[in-house]
Amino acid sequence: MAVRDDYQRPVSNIRISLNSGCNLRCIYCHREGECKPEDPMPLEDIREILLASERLGIRSVKFTGGEPLLRKDILDVIRSVPSGIESSMTTNGTLLGPLAKDLHDAGLSRVNISLDSLRPDTYRKVAGVEKLDDVLAGIEAAKIAGLIPIKINMVLLKGINEDEVEDFIALVANDRHMILQIIELMDLGDCPYHADLSDLEDHIAASSKRVITRRMHHRKKYCYGGAEIEFVRPFHNSEFCKHCNRLRVTSDGKLKPCLLRSDNLVDIKGKKGAELDELFQQAIRRREPYNS
Repeated sequence: MAVRDDYQRPVSNIRISLNSGCNLRCIYCHREGECKPEDPMPLEDIREILLASERLGIRSVKFTGGEPLLRKDILDVIRSVPSGIESSMTTNGTLLGPLAKDLHDAGLSRVNISLDSLRPDTYRKVAGVEKLDDVLAGIEAAKIAGLIPIKINMVLLKGINEDEVEDFIALVANDRHMILQIIELMDLGDCPYHADLSDLEDHIAASSKRVITRRMHHRKKYCYGGAEIEFVRPFHNSEFCKHCNRLRVTSDGKLKPCLLRSDNLVDIKGKKGAELDELFQQAIRRREPYNS
């Protein structure tokens, strides 16, 4: 059974940032909330964190970055996940094609693929490189390998890709292995690309054949036009913090109780066993809803 924080929220999920480096230069990237990335954790530290997570009753891990597939030991990282924990990954997809089968064979269950445009010029404007064909090949390789369901993470960007929503819906429509997540860019007061998703979600909701409320964050899944669509809106979903079940680990080995805070981190670099368990408990005690 998962441990609970002081607000009676179970901690059943952990996100581990495997590195801070990336082969893209996305115009909006927030680096998973990291402020001053350092050298990434060694494999042994990651193994210890996963074992401690299992002891605490955590049942799923998501590997993130940076771009996690840049790690040369990525298959060993996946193999180190205990059998009782499901593993998934968020990747930009550019390196996924040649690795998809090996990742699945190592134990990875599924992938989220970050993709903000299906148009080469717009993709290059957002990501800073010409890699769209590699991402699309990665999606197909993930399907073939069985890394499903594949979630396509589209960050809606004001004045850049707002007119591509229907193209993304068409990409995942009538494919039971694909889900579209439309993500609201976190607006911290000075972001010119922030686009409010309210009107779009209202439109999709009104035209959906079925609406499913997910357990995590009480987020809604819309069955629309043959597609499954979710909206990720941490600042406008009053349930987001209330139902948060997640701890994060930064790429330099610190437990991060809240994505939106960096003043309550717990350093776990090089720790193991009972000492590491106590540091996990300390981080869990520091968890509190950011929006309440």
